[in-house]
Amino acid sequence: MHLKYAAGVCALSCALAVGLTPSIARAQTTPQTTADIAKDNTSDRDIMQKIRKSVVADKSLSTAAHNVKIIAQNGKVTLKGKVNSEDEKKSIEQKSVDVAGAGNVIDDLIVKSQTKGAN
Repeated sequence: MHLKYAAGVCALSCALAVGLTPSIARAQTTPQTTADIAKDNTSDRDIMQKIRKSVVADKSLSTAAHNVKIIAQNGKVTLKGKVNSEDEKKSIEQKSVDVAGAGNVIDDLIVKSQTKGAN
């Protein structure tokens, strides 16, 4: 734990030296939510599997929707990726809420049409 703290302090100090603000430096050193964080937690794996089965079973969803990332950590679910429509986004979020419960789902899904022209 001390090494992790020291690494964060070092990263923050280095970031300040090159002119980054503390909030930007922290954002760059904060671990991202990824699927591998749930690999050792049986209940989180079960939640992810139940949601994935529900999403894949819905043949009205696109391939993009079937491939969104579903990440569970301590019972909280984060959805990441791109979907083709707002309806797909709502459908996946609802399937996740049905499994994980209200207030336990963070929807970071992006509707592809909303990202056009943003490049």
